[in-house]
Amino acid sequence: MTTRIAFDGVLILGAGLAGLTAALAAAPRKVLLLSPTPLGEGCSSAWAQGGMAAALAEDDSPALHAQDTIAAGAGLCDPQAVAVLTREGPDAVRALADLGAPFDRTEDGGFSQGLEAAHGRARVARVGGDGAGRAIHDAVIAAVLASAHIEVRTGLRARSLLQDAAGRVRGALVEADDGALTEIVVAATLLATGGLGGLYAVTTTPREVRGEGLGLAALAGATIADPEFVQFHPTALDVGADPAPLATEALRGEGAILRNAAHSFGGRAFMKSYHPAAELAPRDVVARAIQSELVAGHGAFLDATTAVGEAFPHEFPAVFAAAQAAGLDPRVQPLPVAPACHYHMGGVATDLDGRTSLPGLLAAGECASTGVHGANRLASNSLLEAAVFGARAGAVLREAADPATDPLPAAPWPDLPVGALAGLRQAMSHDAGVVRDGEGLTRLLARIETLRDLYGEGPILAAARLVTSCALERRESRGGHFRRDFPCQRPAARTFITLAALEAREVAAE
Repeated sequence: MTTRIAFDGVLILGAGLAGLTAALAAAPRKVLLLSPTPLGEGCSSAWAQGGMAAALAEDDSPALHAQDTIAAGAGLCDPQAVAVLTREGPDAVRALADLGAPFDRTEDGGFSQGLEAAHGRARVARVGGDGAGRAIHDAVIAAVLASAHIEVRTGLRARSLLQDAAGRVRGALVEADDGALTEIVVAATLLATGGLGGLYAVTTTPREVRGEGLGLAALAGATIADPEFVQFHPTALDVGADPAPLATEALRGEGAILRNAAHSFGGRAFMKSYHPAAELAPRDVVARAIQSELVAGHGAFLDATTAVGEAFPHEFPAVFAAAQAAGLDPRVQPLPVAPACHYHMGGVATDLDGRTSLPGLLAAGECASTGVHGANRLASNSLLEAAVFGARAGAVLREAADPATDPLPAAPWPDLPVGALAGLRQAMSHDAGVVRDGEGLTRLLARIETLRDLYGEGPILAAARLVTSCALERRESRGGHFRRDFPCQRPAARTFITLAALEAREVAAE
């Protein structure tokens, strides 16, 4: 039996940095914030290691930050969105510091900032070397829990979006851990459900993050942007863990070297053979270089024994702990690494304030596509995007008017059984991974169609289908999307697609 409640306010699905920031910015509007997991768990923003990129130093500027962001985006960034991100970024970092986020500081009290790949300046504000995500998240959680206008409920997972007869989103059908279903009717709904790393067998993100927000929006008819662009972090620890522990890009910013042999100091440093910037090349370049070395049987290892050495435990405690848990000591030995799904540049298409193509529905954070990241996200722009665009979406929620329409009854979309999901994850990593081709993508799409026939289309399969079909359609290589059968670029163009348009295209191709 499904119950229905009307909440006198707005609904936020997801409790990562984007959702929490939006909830704070919506004050004094009443906010109901739902999370399937306890606060601080099951979201990628709490796992972020590098920090937040922002033009905080005297030798930096929003224009320089924008320039680097657009260069990394490989021709697909929206310049207006980038301008908003880089202009509002410094104040977003300062606001988080004011909430209690303990950013590393210089002796004179300024922000201590590090260099990461494809940045022209050292502009990444960090916490404890590699603990930014957790520390920032904890500070924002404390502020949310102290806010009278925000009601937090955990253990609730969105299973469908509620829509009225005109298609306007009026809330969500949610399922509790005990299986109870509730329709929550609100004035406006914000998706802040994260990315889709859990669709891949090798990922640095929580396994719970499987593209369900993207899939729910798509199934409701929303326009999806650039779903084919998935970023693979070059240096996940290759130790057989699921998810794979991350070795932050900041290590290479400090001078760590990628070598292609396991023996400590006999391995060849290979990155200069792939890009003049070597270890500081864009992420997609480094990921493909490592993949090439692995496929060739050479191995790939991150050597920070000289760059960090004995300072590892206090400079990069998270990486050090993950290495120690795997029986490795990064102070004296290189770490085995491999590319892993890390971030989704695509998502639900939004404007600069988080509005989607569906009235009453907003999106922010990794499940949204603002156009900031283009084809390849610049390192440490993700937490910044969550904070900047989360706050902008929250301002829209604050003013959202209740249309006073009745939503149509909703049913939960089908779930994918555990075994089927495990097989899909393996197939996504194999055929829609770092290097793709038409044969593999066609094979993967057929597998997804078989799963749809067996179990019905739900949000997970919708997300996987969008990534795969649009990757097959994009017959070029650009940013995080690399086709071995189409290695060159074509004229730059973003993807905007709905599931209805995807269906029509697939039918026409038959």
